[in-house]
Amino acid sequence: MIDILFTAFLLSVVLVGIHSYFGLEIIKRGIIFTDLAIGQMAAFGAAISLLFFDGSFIYLISLSFAIVAAIFIAYSTKRSPYPEAIIGLLYAFSLSAVYIALSKTYHGMEEFQRLLASDILFTPLHKIIETAVIYSVIGIALFALHRNIKNNGVKNILFFVLFAITVTSSVKLAGVLIVFALLLSPAMLALSLHAKHPLIIAWIAGTVINIISICLSYRFDLPTGYTLVAVHTLTAMSTGIIPINQSKGWKRNIKKVALKSKKITLDYILDERYK
Repeated sequence: MIDILFTAFLLSVVLVGIHSYFGLEIIKRGIIFTDLAIGQMAAFGAAISLLFFDGSFIYLISLSFAIVAAIFIAYSTKRSPYPEAIIGLLYAFSLSAVYIALSKTYHGMEEFQRLLASDILFTPLHKIIETAVIYSVIGIALFALHRNIKNNGVKNILFFVLFAITVTSSVKLAGVLIVFALLLSPAMLALSLHAKHPLIIAWIAGTVINIISICLSYRFDLPTGYTLVAVHTLTAMSTGIIPINQSKGWKRNIKKVALKSKKITLDYILDERYK
């Protein structure tokens, strides 16, 4: 039980680490559905691989589709007065295209559900390590991008290309919906708090929510991926009705909640271990 939960938790932490940064950037740029569109295009690439190549070259085809989508978004958002509408239409196209492609495969609906949200409880450890290495390289590239490239047009395109590589790797392991939830939920919570260091707050919030979600899914025998999506989205949506940024002592309250969540989680794990 501990091994299963550990790998799922490790994967979720790896995903939160890089997606929190991209989430903050995407929200600041006002192009919220970018992740969904690029992620769904990566899924479309995977569907094409399954349909025509029996799953061969799945990563390369998915990455190619994602990069094409990223470059399209980078150009269109600078030229169109309605960037969110274009991104939404791209998502609708890629979603329908995935469904059409998978309808011609033997296990189409199973593959469709897996591309939306995978069961991360059974992700192999070596896949998580590979993904962590890829994200580390992307993190270094982002740092170099901000320090060394001054041309905003080039910087914008490279940002979206790195984002496409990240999303392709994430969708392959976790699915489109999980990637979308981890991209926006921690970032939205951090920005709602008007924190001095929003990235750190996003990491902490995302990790705590991941722990709670994984334990809930295991305890009540729920699909882990969809449980993660549900808990993350509900928590983020609560910022729309609870003005946490206006509450006095919100940092103290957040710390109390985090410590309480950690205690509940540890108690639950120990209880399961010594049953």
